[in-house]
Amino acid sequence: MEPERLHLGSCRQPGRPNVTIFGTGGTIASQAKTTTALSGYQANLSIQSLVDSVSELLDVANLWGIQVSNILSKDMSAAIALQLSKAVNAELSRPDVDGVVVTHGTDTLEETAFLLDLTIQSDKPVVFVGSMRPASALSADGPMNLFQAVILAASKEARGRGTLIAMNNRIGAAWNTNKNHANAPDSFYSVDEGQVGFFVSQRPTFYFGPSLPLGRTVFDVSACPALPQVDIMFGHQDWNVELIRASAATGARGIVFNNVGDGSWSESAKGVAHEVFREKGIPMVYSRRAHSGYAVQRDDDEWAIASGPLPPQKARILLQLTIQAGHDFEEIKEIFTRTWGGAR
Repeated sequence: MEPERLHLGSCRQPGRPNVTIFGTGGTIASQAKTTTALSGYQANLSIQSLVDSVSELLDVANLWGIQVSNILSKDMSAAIALQLSKAVNAELSRPDVDGVVVTHGTDTLEETAFLLDLTIQSDKPVVFVGSMRPASALSADGPMNLFQAVILAASKEARGRGTLIAMNNRIGAAWNTNKNHANAPDSFYSVDEGQVGFFVSQRPTFYFGPSLPLGRTVFDVSACPALPQVDIMFGHQDWNVELIRASAATGARGIVFNNVGDGSWSESAKGVAHEVFREKGIPMVYSRRAHSGYAVQRDDDEWAIASGPLPPQKARILLQLTIQAGHDFEEIKEIFTRTWGGAR
């Protein structure tokens, strides 16, 4: 059953932008037992409840709401994320809709935002927002984050920039913005590439004109029933490399390796991964365990694919989309190579 589209507010105001808020749950929609508790909460607030708590939103735009799910993002699945992508694409195809906001838990927000960045077929603004403190907390950050996200989605200047993330006054591109702190309100930013813009007196101020990352590939998932299983392997000392075989044996159609350094393998892991590649033919992508930087393509690892600037959780999503689209190994390698800014 398709989620219901509800008008949020008393009446539609002519001349105001029209923004649709998609709710998926998360800390921003959660309540704890006390105002000082910052853990142990449950996602139980609807989009209507969130909007009711920020009445100023109704002065910014005409609002609609679609509740896709109401879960903490640790429980987000590819099935829900794919449903969300299709629903957002359908909403943006409406000529009267100017932009979309997605409320989401912060734990995996960067993954879902990246998926939508690669699957949205419109240049209208799509803005992800969450919070690090539940709605019940003293000094909750969710209301202001939501207020700024709606302002951003209603802004014509936000068009043509891909999917955006609005958190703690910062405006970031989903392509390169990640969660960098487990607890702090100011946890979302891009280490290397920087931010797209900043909110000044509640106005989105951009640092440069509309642009998209070089090498960004957009996929059509309108007829996609599901995304393939792709597992992530974490590289460390004394790694049990038999887990690579176990992944392939239990249905993985691709494997992403969270390798050390700039994508370096241990000799044992490299050997087993190469064997599995020869036996199963499933694509192998290696990323880097380091917080930022590049996984570098090696001439002696031509059977494996470097993720370039993408961390493992985003490399996994790109690999899922390329496999789902039916690309062969060389085509997948070319798509990943483009993330470096062009063909190698």
